[in-house]
Amino acid sequence: MRHLTVRNVPEALASLLDRERKRRGLSLNQTVIDLLSQATGVARQAVHDNGLGRLAGTWSAHDLAEFERVTSAFETVDAEMWR
Repeated sequence: MRHLTVRNVPEALASLLDRERKRRGLSLNQTVIDLLSQATGVARQAVHDNGLGRLAGTWSAHDLAEFERVTSAFETVDAEMWR
C-alpha cells in the first residue's frame, strides 16, 4: 500500500468530506479511498454499508403496525381496473 498526502484542500471540500465521513460512519481515510475508487471506476475488494444499514432494525412494533395500517389499501385489488 502506498501513502498519499493531499495538501491545500479547500475548506469547502474538507467540510463536505467530513460530512460524508459522518454519514457513512467511516474514517476520513476510508471515505476518501471509497470516493476516489468510485470516481475512477476502481473496484473495491470490500463493499461497505450503503447507508441503509444504520436504519435496519430501527422500527418499533408500533411503527410496523402503523406502517401496515396505512399501507393496507395497497393490498386490495380494484376489480374495476382489471376488466
